Amino acid sequence: MERKKIETNKKWDTQALFESDEAWEKEYQAVEREYGAYDFSAFDNKLSDKATLLRCLSLCDEVSRRMEKLYIYAHLRHDEDVRNADTTASLARITSLFSKIFSRFAFIDPQLTALDEKTLQAFIADPDFKAYDYKLKKVEKSKAHVLSEKEEKLLALSSDVFGGFQDVFMMLDNANLNLPTATFKGEETQMSHGMYGVVLHTGNAQERKEWFEKYYDSYIKLIDAITQTYYNNVKKNVLYKTVRNYNSCLEMALCDEDVMPIVYENLIKATHEALPVMHEYVSVRKKVLSEEEQHVYDLYVPLVADADMSLPFDEAYDLVVKGLGALGKDYQALLEKARKERWIDVYENEGKRNGAYSAGSYDAPHPYVLLNYQPTTNDIFTIAHEMGHALHTYKSKNAQPYSKASYTIFLAEIASTVNEVLLLKYLYKESKDKNLKKYLLNYYMDTLRATLFRQTQFAEFEQKAHEKVEKGEALTKDSLCALYYDLNKQYYGEGLVHDDKIAYEWARIPHFYNAFYVYKYATGIISAISIVKRILTEGESAVKDYFEFLSSGGSTDPVSILQKAGVDLTTDKPFKAAMTEFEDTLNEFKSLLD
Repeated sequence: MERKKIETNKKWDTQALFESDEAWEKEYQAVEREYGAYDFSAFDNKLSDKATLLRCLSLCDEVSRRMEKLYIYAHLRHDEDVRNADTTASLARITSLFSKIFSRFAFIDPQLTALDEKTLQAFIADPDFKAYDYKLKKVEKSKAHVLSEKEEKLLALSSDVFGGFQDVFMMLDNANLNLPTATFKGEETQMSHGMYGVVLHTGNAQERKEWFEKYYDSYIKLIDAITQTYYNNVKKNVLYKTVRNYNSCLEMALCDEDVMPIVYENLIKATHEALPVMHEYVSVRKKVLSEEEQHVYDLYVPLVADADMSLPFDEAYDLVVKGLGALGKDYQALLEKARKERWIDVYENEGKRNGAYSAGSYDAPHPYVLLNYQPTTNDIFTIAHEMGHALHTYKSKNAQPYSKASYTIFLAEIASTVNEVLLLKYLYKESKDKNLKKYLLNYYMDTLRATLFRQTQFAEFEQKAHEKVEKGEALTKDSLCALYYDLNKQYYGEGLVHDDKIAYEWARIPHFYNAFYVYKYATGIISAISIVKRILTEGESAVKDYFEFLSSGGSTDPVSILQKAGVDLTTDKPFKAAMTEFEDTLNEFKSLLD
């Protein structure tokens, strides 16, 4: 469909950001003129002075806010039609200007860290620095791990080289993988990463087997190069943790996002304790599918078919609003406000970016949501998911100063998942259709398997791989494949045929080049489950606590922010609650089987 044929009320309102592309261009030129050649020497080596530091931090915010607004407009306009050369150029220009200007602010963090502890503590206690107290507290915590100015400069200069391992992997994974063709729906089809997922979900047994084997054969051909790339990436992390005086790469990664190691430890421990339930889930899948053998490539096949709720967008949106009623009328009113004020770009059009996301800037009147809505149950949940992100951003922006408005990646998936779980529980409670009930339970179990258990398996693989190198061991293709294969058997048990080629799955995970990232998907859904349970059992008081969480942005460390919503990840309680939720869902599903 051509974009111009889509109803205006189903397209986002970018004019709320800038009235026109010409208005954007005028602001871009103004920012470039004012800050492109700005003399920052007035701040360099003068940050121990209170007035100078306040002016410097305030200027950083001012520049960032203006460029952020320029960026989000260019980003949205580009995604309306990625083929458009003008919007592509605008996005490239603002991205380049962002890098150019903020590279000149690079002296700030090293010089803040070089301040003596007494000066830092005085600034933190000073009410004039209230907007920046958490930033300064993080600087104070990092002092033990910051090197001399000369050493920091050397590390900064090396970052481009050491940061290249992910680029190498992406080149291998996209340009050099050379995926072959395989059979799907009776036709020879060109394999791709996206089509591989489609076939595992919807292909027949023979097709799934063929695609699985050919897909991993392509990785096996590149396994020596991928192994060396990943090994070098781990060695880079070990180098950084050594020179910065951390006990482990894990400690370094968690310290960077101000999360305590006990959170990671609780996740691994609780998941191990719940593996018998995962093994039972795998066995139930085998029984429902009525297969003599269940292979790793069968894990994505839905257990319940033909249960899609095929609703037009507005009916689907009405259902989401109703399904999130437990969050109260104010939250529902914000959802209606989003629809009325055109926060959402609803339908697919020629050239539009695929997928879905939420994005915004502090000085935008509201966040924006991209959808490519199709009348399926999955897309109804996508509405709930993305609106969770949007309202988290909206509430944080309206409650916090710019310097504290952005929440960390650790917290980013919680509000979206809360919405999905609340909607699922509402639909399950209201439905009289047994098949739909089974479908919803299957959907929930598959989400828990993929987001909680699988991401924890990835997290454990990362931890063990880094520990090997920290002990002086080399990583080889054989040792990495053996490590991954053993974890796969441990996580899924004897109800699954552990095909040999699954040992190579580690070699296709791009997140491994951003070490200790994936565990946040698991802690996100664990946190959401506990929040939903409180909301549904305690009502208004729990909703009030949850809204305080949504309004906290990045005002302090993420674990403390979560505690406002009643979730304490330093204890085992939320982890056990999530595992119990998985077990209860499985038991409910079993009770509905004929």
